[in-house]
Amino acid sequence: MTTQNTEQLYKDNVLGNYGLPPITFTRGRGVRVWDDDDKEYIDFCSGIAVLTLGHSHPRLVSAIQAQAEKLIHISNLYRNENQANLAAKLNQLAGGGGKVFFCNSGAEANEGLIKLSRLYGKSKSGEEAKQFKVIVAEQAFHGRTFGGMSATPQEKIQGGFRPLVPGFEAAPLNDLQAFADKIDDSVSAVFVETIQGEGGIRPCSIEFLQGLRKLCDEKGILLLIDEVQCGAGRSGTFFAFQQAGIRPDAIGMAKGLGGGVPIGAIWIDDKHAPLFAPGTHGTTFGGTPLICAAALETISVLEDENLLENVSENGAYFLEQLKALKAEFPDYVLDARGRGFMLGIQIAELPFDMVTRLRRAGLVVPPAGGNVIRFLPPLIATREEIDEALEVLKSVVSERVAELSATT
Repeated sequence: MTTQNTEQLYKDNVLGNYGLPPITFTRGRGVRVWDDDDKEYIDFCSGIAVLTLGHSHPRLVSAIQAQAEKLIHISNLYRNENQANLAAKLNQLAGGGGKVFFCNSGAEANEGLIKLSRLYGKSKSGEEAKQFKVIVAEQAFHGRTFGGMSATPQEKIQGGFRPLVPGFEAAPLNDLQAFADKIDDSVSAVFVETIQGEGGIRPCSIEFLQGLRKLCDEKGILLLIDEVQCGAGRSGTFFAFQQAGIRPDAIGMAKGLGGGVPIGAIWIDDKHAPLFAPGTHGTTFGGTPLICAAALETISVLEDENLLENVSENGAYFLEQLKALKAEFPDYVLDARGRGFMLGIQIAELPFDMVTRLRRAGLVVPPAGGNVIRFLPPLIATREEIDEALEVLKSVVSERVAELSATT
């Protein structure tokens, strides 16, 4: 099928909420992807932090093929071995002493955390409407369901959908006192991303996370952590919050957990897991044998290939080079920040044109809020591949800075 045919089919049949996608990709391998003109790109978007092992990792492909030949779906009315094994593995990675629920996406995982906060509030107060508020961070992004949108204090997300779900209040990220000031007898939980993704690659400080844990303990409320984008090894530890030496009461995860297949999950501490009694929550497709086989293999490769070490070492190098770019072009590159393989540069203009320029030069990256360009390499990316991407980035930034200088 030609590019023109695919483009027309999109125009005629695909809902336009994304706009018309600018390019058609047809195959990928590792950190590389090719379009329908067989042009090669470095993919540092990774399906927006999904492709943990890059494109078509042979072990992941084999695991999916083998499971598809045996059993794809049976529903959660019956047991399946892969779901049990994956739940045990995630419980181990979270430090044990908890239970896991599987769903299909980060939005669904976060919706589960919001439901947990309501159940917890009712268990504390005895009334559904008495203790139900959740304190979130400014510029947060927790999904596009009604619960997720309501927990996402951004006009571009909420606009047009009011009235929203009540009970959410926002405080500035990394301002512990501002969070403390919001907490009263109506609050049931604090809910934050360890590293804000859509909000512009803004990490929680170690001190802030430690302070939140202490604050929630003192106030008798839940600490809920959204690791949908920064989890599954992207920060250099399996969960980014582990770098603060804390453990939340519940964790939302998705994206990179399945290496490319749709999966979401929540982990809940044993103390609070019984709040989800039979009938309080459910899913049709969560935790299928096929999806859990993919996630188990993704985690296995993550461990066997020492990808956390790769992310820690090469992520630090990558950030160092981005900071050097900022030093070279300080009026254009305003900041460089992030952790591991979840990095970003803030630029002195809206990021969309720069994202297009980078793609045309052979580097695929996504934008984020706050004029930020994100870099989300597969966790298999090598130092050489990072250098290749940096060469493209520096060339395109240099060219753009020269253009802007010529017009002033």
